[in-house]
Amino acid sequence: MALSEINLKRLLTGVGLLLLTAFYSPAFLLTLAPVYGAVPPTIFHSYGLAIAAACGWFLKDRLQQISRRQAIFLVPVLAFWVPTIQYVLFQMSSSFGNPTGPIVTEIFAFYPLVILSVGCAAKLIQSGSNLARHGDVVAEHVPLLGSYIIYSVGENFAHFFISECIGFTFFLTRSGLQFLLAILYSALVPSKWIALAIPSILFSLTSNVHVPLGALTGVLNSAIQTEGYTMLARQDSSTGYISVLENNNEGFRVMRCDHSLLGGEWTQMPANYNPIVRDPVYSVFVMLEAVRLVEPEHGEPRNDKNSKALVIGLGVGSTPAALINHGIETTIVEIDPVVHQFATQFFHLPANHIAAIEDATTFVERSRNSPKYDYIVHDVFTGGAEPAELFTFEFLSGLDSLLKPDGAIAINYAGDITLPSARLIVRTIQYVFPTCRIFRENADSSDNFINMIIFCKKSSATPLRFRDPVPADFLGSKSREAYLMPKHEINPAIFEGIEKGGRHVLRKNEIARLRKFQDRNAIAHWRIMREVVPDKVWENW
Repeated sequence: MALSEINLKRLLTGVGLLLLTAFYSPAFLLTLAPVYGAVPPTIFHSYGLAIAAACGWFLKDRLQQISRRQAIFLVPVLAFWVPTIQYVLFQMSSSFGNPTGPIVTEIFAFYPLVILSVGCAAKLIQSGSNLARHGDVVAEHVPLLGSYIIYSVGENFAHFFISECIGFTFFLTRSGLQFLLAILYSALVPSKWIALAIPSILFSLTSNVHVPLGALTGVLNSAIQTEGYTMLARQDSSTGYISVLENNNEGFRVMRCDHSLLGGEWTQMPANYNPIVRDPVYSVFVMLEAVRLVEPEHGEPRNDKNSKALVIGLGVGSTPAALINHGIETTIVEIDPVVHQFATQFFHLPANHIAAIEDATTFVERSRNSPKYDYIVHDVFTGGAEPAELFTFEFLSGLDSLLKPDGAIAINYAGDITLPSARLIVRTIQYVFPTCRIFRENADSSDNFINMIIFCKKSSATPLRFRDPVPADFLGSKSREAYLMPKHEINPAIFEGIEKGGRHVLRKNEIARLRKFQDRNAIAHWRIMREVVPDKVWENW
């Protein structure tokens, strides 16, 4: 083989190692989300990744010396061991806490792979580029700059590819991606030590319940049945890891997205108790139905049979199911097709609705300036972090343009109401809708992280009032009798203060202002979720 061919092969192998490692970065974050949530693992990920990559680059000669130039053969072996190391560490998530847990998991499961891959890639690229004749400065810094560009391009492509293709096949699930990348590492660098990976491969195929294979689903259910749970379905999708869990002891069913519950309903009910729409496990979804009780500005109360509703964010479908059963023509906008599928399959979402499976911003932009809805329900909480773009002035103004002059809107917000982010979002809502009232889900005022619903109407001529409910409003449900009428009102004055350097309203070009507060909200939400569902259920996905 000619010297130029040898150099080219080294160069391409080095580039390949960088691209695979770049692809592994977002894939690894996906595997952390079901145990720690989507947001907390990202807090320190980029910093840790940069440090690990720098260690690999600047210790490349030392790595070669220690391993006697055999380090590259360990790369595919490590890649196959990552899921097993993760599995072991996940079982200690409650001890580690959050965000410590993601950091510990990356240090022991991912960063060794990064250090070794980058170190070996650095040596290959330097020797393959043959820049020594141009001096030491060029030979050292040009490959470093080039490697950074290659890695950055690869990681950006990986984010796009995963977001578009996640869940299509086994190898495009979050666990399947780890297998695929390990196989690609092995193809790029055929290793004489690959036999060292066999124990991890066997464990993953027989005992690692995170791998979405039929036989392992049974192993998963055996593991969580000790906690009283059964998993009915699971699938990776565009918004996260979606699964349906049944609690066999207390008699309820919930839908999970990563480390969050999108909602649920009671499945075991007393004899002779058959509500038209099943009782949700969270009273907040009943409260959202009170948007029907908001009195119109003029004229007689609305006739449900002639009314239309728009629901942004489906969850398990408790609120839209009630609206539909009241005879209201209901349009549901849900970005995740799996959420819509599971809500229909497992949570009795009526089929007679209009489904728009797309991003809400796209739907609203396409539909704006066509006021046709009597009611709008905005319920888009996602795993401890609000999707900030759906609380901007621009998006809310779009909803305002879709609401009839006598219409009403109910907006569910979950978070720490003492944070500037909550104040900013409430001020933005009040800026768009001039007449609002705010209610918390329960009476406990000691907890700052709450679900609250902001009810608003378009006109400011009269205060917002609710009509008294009648038996038909309850749909035969005891839960609706208890929780339909909002009770625990919040003084809006607590949201008026603007922190130093803050803004009065949230604009779509300034949503980055919420990021640091989203981190705190997500961690607080993680702790709450650990009290709702046992650790073992979260850890075993």
